[in-house]
Amino acid sequence: MGMYSLSLLESQVAAQGLALCIDSRKVTPGCVFVALPGGSADGGHFIADAVGRGAAYVVCRPEHAGACGEAEVVDCADPRQALGLLARARYGTASLSFPVVGVTGTNGKTTATYLLDHLFASAGKRTGVLGTVSYRWPGHREDAPMTTPDCLDVHAMLGGMRAAGVEMAFMEVSSHALDQDRVAGVDFGGAVFSNLTQDHLDYHHDMESYFKAKAKLFLDEDGKPFPGRVMAVGTDNPWGARLAAMLPDAVGFGLSSESPARRYMRGTVLSSTTAGLRLHARFEGREWEFTSPLVSNYNAENLLAVQAVALGFGLDPEAFGCFEAFCGVPGRLERIMNPQKLDVFVDYAHTPDALVNVLTALRGAGFKRIVTVFGCGGNRDRAKRPLMGEAVARLSDVAVLTSDNPRHEEPEAIMADVMPGLAGAAEVVAEVDRRRAIEKGLSLVRPGDALLIAGKGHESTQQIGAVKHPFSDQQTVREILGCA
Repeated sequence: MGMYSLSLLESQVAAQGLALCIDSRKVTPGCVFVALPGGSADGGHFIADAVGRGAAYVVCRPEHAGACGEAEVVDCADPRQALGLLARARYGTASLSFPVVGVTGTNGKTTATYLLDHLFASAGKRTGVLGTVSYRWPGHREDAPMTTPDCLDVHAMLGGMRAAGVEMAFMEVSSHALDQDRVAGVDFGGAVFSNLTQDHLDYHHDMESYFKAKAKLFLDEDGKPFPGRVMAVGTDNPWGARLAAMLPDAVGFGLSSESPARRYMRGTVLSSTTAGLRLHARFEGREWEFTSPLVSNYNAENLLAVQAVALGFGLDPEAFGCFEAFCGVPGRLERIMNPQKLDVFVDYAHTPDALVNVLTALRGAGFKRIVTVFGCGGNRDRAKRPLMGEAVARLSDVAVLTSDNPRHEEPEAIMADVMPGLAGAAEVVAEVDRRRAIEKGLSLVRPGDALLIAGKGHESTQQIGAVKHPFSDQQTVREILGCA
């Protein structure tokens, strides 16, 4: 066993293209095994297996160095950060020729990245996107198994974007990814904070920890803003207001008349109808108007977020006319056309706040009645379940409670957690089978009504136990209505 410095290993990885591995089962002879700490499985416990399979180098915490056998060892306090440095050496992402804009927040990440992609592509840029729906750039597209990939995949994909001539990249950055350093080694050129509402407390335990995870995209380990990073922060949200106060050069955005941000882009909704939005914006002596087929104030805020960061990258308000041609994101208030001409929408809303936003948007559109089919995911924040029920009860005429992705929980138990929130509902239907629940929802909708199927959005599977079964809300509606 020998001791190696991290900087020397970085040079070796860059010069020789050494393979990096974080799973001992995938080790190949001569590779670098990085033993990542983890809650359920600590990579340090698999070092002997990795060395036995031929790992030539091991990066680990000092307490695990003794298990490295004949391998060269880099012991460090933070193997996750070390992985980021090694990954960018391996894939040549230390100095990318294009900026990467990270978008974080509880709601709005996907819409914002789609809008940014549309805006900069319309401005003539070659773009790449890593997000909840897909990972895509010129010549490449794949469905996304998670919002933010692991650190190795992030750098490999950014390297693929560089090879494809990408000029701007946009990445959804989840709180889990920030907490787990999945974006370690990425030198972001821009960062957007949309909002923070209750979600993922099964992981973060409290809102303060959740906020601190999100803030890592904007503040270094000393709590200082990253220099040179273009930042846009939604200040209508109290957590965003708090963050903006810590970022003197960030552009705040919102629909309120006041903001704690020193630099503030204020939007005003001039009209909001079923046809979309018309907005006025004001920022640092400039004013402009624009229209969009997207509906509701929450999409107004998404549009402002994108404009706030785009101005920081040199686009002029004249470029925002392209939003007239942006019709939306798969699974985000997606209208399902059908021969019966029923108003059926599929949306990813899976938090109390997101449900309130989308149901308020439908209420504002003037539908006679709203029928909502929804459920709550298993092995996720239980505290939000009755709150989701309350949102549906308050803003829907009929609540159809069903199963979402139960994962390793019993669907009936999840539904029981939701039921207290539905106590004030005008009408409640409980059907554990999601397809039958959608059938029931469709049977209750009359002309002039709206059916919202919430929770899964763009997803094409339903996870029951450890198995992901094919299931699409959109396809299910089309099959039932005979328009598949």
